[in-house]
Amino acid sequence: MSRLIVGWALLSDTVPLYPLYALLFAGSGLTEAEISALFALWSCVGIAAEVPSGAIADRLPRRVCLAVAGLLTAAGFALWTAAPELGGFAAGFVLWGIGGSLVSGAQEALLFDGLAAVGAQDAYVRVQGRVAAATLVAQLPAAGAASVLFALGGFALVGWVSVGVCLAASALALRLPEAPRRERVDDRDDEPSWGAALRAGVAEAVSRPAVRGVLIAAAVLGGLDAVEEYFPLVTADAGVPVEAVAAAMIPITLLGGAGAALGGRADRWRPGVLALAFAISVGLLGAAVLVHAPVAVAALALFYAPYRAMLVIVDARLQHRIAGPSRATVTSVAAFGTELAGLAVFGLWAAGGGMAVALAGLVVALALPRWLRGSRAVSS
Repeated sequence: MSRLIVGWALLSDTVPLYPLYALLFAGSGLTEAEISALFALWSCVGIAAEVPSGAIADRLPRRVCLAVAGLLTAAGFALWTAAPELGGFAAGFVLWGIGGSLVSGAQEALLFDGLAAVGAQDAYVRVQGRVAAATLVAQLPAAGAASVLFALGGFALVGWVSVGVCLAASALALRLPEAPRRERVDDRDDEPSWGAALRAGVAEAVSRPAVRGVLIAAAVLGGLDAVEEYFPLVTADAGVPVEAVAAAMIPITLLGGAGAALGGRADRWRPGVLALAFAISVGLLGAAVLVHAPVAVAALALFYAPYRAMLVIVDARLQHRIAGPSRATVTSVAAFGTELAGLAVFGLWAAGGGMAVALAGLVVALALPRWLRGSRAVSS
């Protein structure tokens, strides 16, 4: 199972449109305000669909949810390619936003329950680390493919190949093994309803202290990933020429992937040690913002590696804490919090720059031992 799901994650993110879609919008005549409105629409759709889609993944086969997500994303990119204007882009973002929310929660639940079915749930942190690494490393072949395809056939060729990649990922998702559900979430019959799954998942996320603290940690730490959007700006401010910024992102991406892949090695650390490691990493983020020299790129990479490891570790601890049958819904509640935390990061950066975000990260580090108390990921 682990190889298949890592392969699916790699294929799903090797989409040539990813590094070029902002240029597609601009090249189609959209203004910066219209492009920003599209990004806001995308974010709002994701926030609105996040938790309900988690309940769907607790109601239907999770591999089917992943396959449908690929189909929706493919349809969105097909709209972008066939109708490259504001309405087509907006509709495509709605489809992509729904598709992304279907993946969130379903993928983690599919993997954890599949491993738990064979008594290998302790392997989750290692396998999920590889999945997370695959999504990062996929940026490199996607960028290479985008350059070649654009040179051969412009945005049209890039778009249609991206549609094909999404369809291939959808087909691969259907091959993922899925463990049978042993528990039901309905007090009326043997077949759980969507509403029952939603209620059970939200109740577990909100009312169980063992879940709530780790869920808050996962949401807040996940939201900090919004800083990745500012890496090119920090790199340019550090004196790296604009034409070299994309190349400077490569070591940051690679170290982030390595950190995610190796997150399992730190999974046994106590909450206080994890909090200290996180505090050091956000200190490096602050240093990268302050030091206007190329060494800032190294500081960003050294921040990103342990940070991505932390994301994997906290997600694993959350999965081990979830006891009810609505695993995907609980995970989606955490992802919903991540979306809100990401908006807060954007606001902090706009108001006070990178140092404001780094200082907020230090505050989060102080709270981590309490949030992660008793969350060591061991078999239950």
